Amino acid sequence: MKLVVGLGNPGKEYQNTRHNIGYMALDAIASFFHVTFDKKKWNGTYAEINYQGEKIILLKPEKYMNLSGEVVAPFLKFYKLSSNDLFVISDDLDMPMGKIKLKYKGSSGGHNGLKDIEKNIGTNEYKRLKIGISNNKQIDTKDYVLGKLNIEEQKILEETFSFLPQLFMDYITLGFDRVMNKYNKK
Repeated sequence: MKLVVGLGNPGKEYQNTRHNIGYMALDAIASFFHVTFDKKKWNGTYAEINYQGEKIILLKPEKYMNLSGEVVAPFLKFYKLSSNDLFVISDDLDMPMGKIKLKYKGSSGGHNGLKDIEKNIGTNEYKRLKIGISNNKQIDTKDYVLGKLNIEEQKILEETFSFLPQLFMDYITLGFDRVMNKYNKK
């Protein structure tokens, strides 16, 4: 069993913002598998997929970004999952728009959602997919990440989201090392 978490902020005012890339990524995967986020538990909305004999929970924490760990931890505990079964998708200011990077572990890089997950599960050793949102140094960071995506950014992300279902299936069938080797080169 795997827990795949897409980070974002709940509410209509945050839809289509750079900080909600994790939610958008999960939406792309859910759409491919024809599932909806119709279940709720522990301040999270989730969908379930069975793929190649593996049960996967796609989770959108419904607390604000900086409280994401308070949603993730109960799911891990209830389903008796370890941090090795956790895969988190988040935005990254330090990478160009749409670029991806898969990692086994690492620092939060200042990302409040990742910081809170690490605080609540007691480790930074979990799989993650970081999706670049670029950075505009002329705009306050908070305003930038909470800002709406423009048309050009949306087009770039559509291309990124188009191969996420395949990345996801490869993660389940090939293992994380092979997925990192395949996709970190793009």
